[in-house]
Amino acid sequence: MMRLATGRPSSRGKPAPSAAFTLVELVIVMSLMVITVGVAAPSFKGFLKGRNLENEARRFVALTRYGASRAITEGLPVDLWINVKQNKYGMAAAGGYTETRTNNAYYTVDDDVQMQVSQPSGMLTTVSNWWTPSTIRRGATPVIRFQPDGFISDYSPRIVKFVQGQDPEIWIVENAYHTRYELQLNHVKSVRY
Repeated sequence: MMRLATGRPSSRGKPAPSAAFTLVELVIVMSLMVITVGVAAPSFKGFLKGRNLENEARRFVALTRYGASRAITEGLPVDLWINVKQNKYGMAAAGGYTETRTNNAYYTVDDDVQMQVSQPSGMLTTVSNWWTPSTIRRGATPVIRFQPDGFISDYSPRIVKFVQGQDPEIWIVENAYHTRYELQLNHVKSVRY
């Protein structure tokens, strides 16, 4: 192998050998790096895929907190609609209470993640208070309504699930006091509706 003789001259007048890499050594190191990246890439992809599911669920929970806060602050109901077919959700002030809709938010869920909504069974007619409509149509887009008194309306979905492939589902569940939604990573399948 050939090395370039560079460096300071030694006491005998010849240049001292320097610590340098040969071309063969560089090729070996690069090959090892390519093999390492090739082995690690599939597991890293799986790691990122799982993070998408959790990020989508956390973004949804954050939006529910914002909706509840906004309803209390503005003194009017705020609706968080969920379109499962188009994999979208968004928030706006409930129609009929304001002249203009301000601070509307719309989100599209990652293509690999699906949403599922569990509507409360037997809750087609509600008469809780004047903020809640008296009749809910079947087949309508599910809506979580945050009321100005700090509560979630009776007809709002109790559970919103985020699913991605074979990964465990992430549930967003309404708490027992009907005041907020909470993230459940280790959920129990026997949640009452």
